[in-house]
Amino acid sequence: MQSVSLIGFGEAGSAFANAGGWGDAARVYDVKNKQSEYLSAGVMGCSVLPDAIQDSPALMSLVTADQAKSVAESAASCIAANALYFDMNSVAPNTKRAAAAHIQRAQGRYVDVAVMAPVHPAQLSVPLLLSGADASDGADVLAALGFDNIRVVEGEVGKASSIKMIRSIMVKGIEALTAEMMLAAQEAEVSEDVLQSLGSEWSEKAAYNLERMTTHGLRRAEEMEQVALTLDALGIEPLMTKGTIARQRAMANKEGWTK
Repeated sequence: MQSVSLIGFGEAGSAFANAGGWGDAARVYDVKNKQSEYLSAGVMGCSVLPDAIQDSPALMSLVTADQAKSVAESAASCIAANALYFDMNSVAPNTKRAAAAHIQRAQGRYVDVAVMAPVHPAQLSVPLLLSGADASDGADVLAALGFDNIRVVEGEVGKASSIKMIRSIMVKGIEALTAEMMLAAQEAEVSEDVLQSLGSEWSEKAAYNLERMTTHGLRRAEEMEQVALTLDALGIEPLMTKGTIARQRAMANKEGWTK
């Protein structure tokens, strides 16, 4: 396999590197300098960003939403000409376009990647949508790295992220509604009756939605902030999305939750 650089080594980055067995073919930079995790995955950890990405033919940006654009700007200062830059962050289309401008001015090739499901347990089988002028070439490189659920969507940078952002209105919104329903049901002592009234599958659905929120609520709220930006840019007031942001954030790390 070819070498690859990872910017960010959180849940997604470590899952991909371990599942792909990338080992020292992967150079990694993370602001938290996760030496023990680098060692466990067998990847080459770097203490500064340039060491991780110089001369690399493929870069994956896997950072928090608020850092996506600034990381692209930093990467542009040392990216190799014609290197593929896979922006896999959950951000608004306009944020991706701004990041792309930095990479393209530095003669890098920017690919908008939308990660359409949790990386666990799917790992390299997680569905990916790619868009942008270099999306087809990017798909070939990702396939060579072991990803096996890739779809290229026609359109410029921002098309893939538009699909993800707009889809999240429903996915994260249902989670927020589930939490609000269950909080009320618990207080009224009618939880099981409410779930049964919705159908036999809802006990499991509710448990899953609540786990997602309590474990990842802050990150989901941050993603929904990007969804709100997406809607604003489209001229649609994000009324429901703002409620989802508040509920996701409120449920984050909520202890002692029982359905």
